[in-house]
Amino acid sequence: MSDLYIFLSKEFEKLKNEKEALMMSKYMRNNFEFLGIHSKERKEAEKKVFKTIPKDEKEFIDFNFTDKCYDNKYREFQYASLYYLKLKNKYLNKNNIEKLKEYALTKSWWDTIDFLDRIIGDIALRDESVNNILLEWSLSDNIWLRRIAIDHQLLRKDKTNTQLLEKIIINNLNNKEFFINKAIGWSLRDYSKTNPDWVRDFIERHKNDMANLSIKEAGKYI
Repeated sequence: MSDLYIFLSKEFEKLKNEKEALMMSKYMRNNFEFLGIHSKERKEAEKKVFKTIPKDEKEFIDFNFTDKCYDNKYREFQYASLYYLKLKNKYLNKNNIEKLKEYALTKSWWDTIDFLDRIIGDIALRDESVNNILLEWSLSDNIWLRRIAIDHQLLRKDKTNTQLLEKIIINNLNNKEFFINKAIGWSLRDYSKTNPDWVRDFIERHKNDMANLSIKEAGKYI
């Protein structure tokens, strides 16, 4: 078993709060069990644990640790896994996409998916061949893979690949799924801060196929 996992488990055990755990679980529609650790405390514990990683292992990615975190029934462990992967992000590459996809399909909900889209998006920014994978995901039967595809370019600003963004969004128009339509709105809203004219034009051309939710979110700043 990963030493990191053992250390993290001990730190989380000190912080668990049954009353808060019930409230957190309720907020997440009782889809997951929680230890009841608030975000600030959890992040402090994570930093304490991850500071123990030897400098000569900075490029090593301990997937044994992240697997253990995803196997754990408490949601805080999935958050810790993703925070760890964020710290290791520049060492992740296309070869790791299948593992990240595995996590996307495990205990899936918006909270972990909206973390994974940034991690995967960073890999795609460094390696354009990943774009083809994301195009495939935009047509997946799984809504969470679609959501990652739609939102993976968030915060890219002028580095946004608008051709890819348009293709992915078009693949998801006329959709009744809330989490898809919300993602479309967010991706367009975010890019509108950089190129409002492009977003206005996109909405005008596709408004008949866009959900009202997507149009509302996309037009927030334009």
